[in-house]
Amino acid sequence: QVLRKCLQRGFALSTGSFLVYEAHKLISGFAEVHASFKVEEVIEQADYLYGSGETEKLYQLLVQHKNSDDAELLWRLARAARDLAQLSSTSAEEKRQLAYEALECARKALEKNESNFAAHKWYGICLSDVGDFEGIKTKIGNAIVIKEHFQRAIELNPKDATTIHLIGIWCYSFAEMPWYQRKIAATLFATPPTSTFQEALRYFHMAEEADPNFYSKNLLFLGKTYLKLNNKKMALLWLSKAKEYPAHTEEDKQV
Repeated sequence: QVLRKCLQRGFALSTGSFLVYEAHKLISGFAEVHASFKVEEVIEQADYLYGSGETEKLYQLLVQHKNSDDAELLWRLARAARDLAQLSSTSAEEKRQLAYEALECARKALEKNESNFAAHKWYGICLSDVGDFEGIKTKIGNAIVIKEHFQRAIELNPKDATTIHLIGIWCYSFAEMPWYQRKIAATLFATPPTSTFQEALRYFHMAEEADPNFYSKNLLFLGKTYLKLNNKKMALLWLSKAKEYPAHTEEDKQV
């Protein structure tokens, strides 16, 4: 009956070739389902390890999938490589290698899915990190691109507190920028990027409203920004919260 229907549609397939064709479709479909299931399984394992603070195990899990076409896997690998680079136990040469690896993974994630907010966020973070190895001129030169990716990430996911915090850090950095860096910026841009501590404070508060007490560093920068604005009472409030924050990660301990 199947062959008759095929012949009625004008196909001239022999019984053997038709069965081979159908078997190929079945196997291909199974492979696609299996691949999809495997990706979900790896992401689930990765998120568990990330939540547990298992940075090295997370990286070892994800680096096996560095040639993946899945943006969700790739941005997680970028994050894992970047987190591994931040550890005090990582050598200077390894930090550099991991920073560039993280940037490449984030770039690939963006290529695979331009609408993935996390890919934009981690591309911006990793591009900033690479600037630490290429000098202040490159870092300042990349500043506008970095902010554009953070802003795009917020457009795609307005409730992501971390990205809102990162724009606050961007604003704080430009508000605090010393005169010699301002001169570099003036040579790179027709209109150099600028910001104020008031603008940085607004973003830090927006991040806290999106997800209260989500990040020790946001609490720290709320305190630091209030200090810059000579409001010691509010600075003490937020610095006390940063001090009392449970130290789950190495960064929390540094804060």
